[in-house]
Amino acid sequence: MINQSGSAVEVRAARNDGGQLDTAGEAILKLLHKAAGAAEAHSRQALETAQKLSSKLRAAEDRIAELEAEVHHYREKSERAEEWLRKIFMEIKDRLVNESEEKRRQMSGRG
Repeated sequence: MINQSGSAVEVRAARNDGGQLDTAGEAILKLLHKAAGAAEAHSRQALETAQKLSSKLRAAEDRIAELEAEVHHYREKSERAEEWLRKIFMEIKDRLVNESEEKRRQMSGRG
């Protein structure tokens, strides 16, 4: 009977070990699923953040392009204004200053 009793204990121990292995295996799979779910959630969140940042970058690039166009417009406008100021200056110089000098010469020549 010792052999039978010893065999029965061994069978129970083997079943018990098998149950523990199953429990450990299931626990490991649950942890793996949980980790995979967390990784997927983090990946989704990172993708959403990247998409939001990409959208903001495109908006900033569009705004930069608008501002550059405005700068170009106002630069051209200021150059035109400077050109007009040069023309006005030359007109004043030619008409007023030169005419005044010519009149003074005429008056000094008469006297």
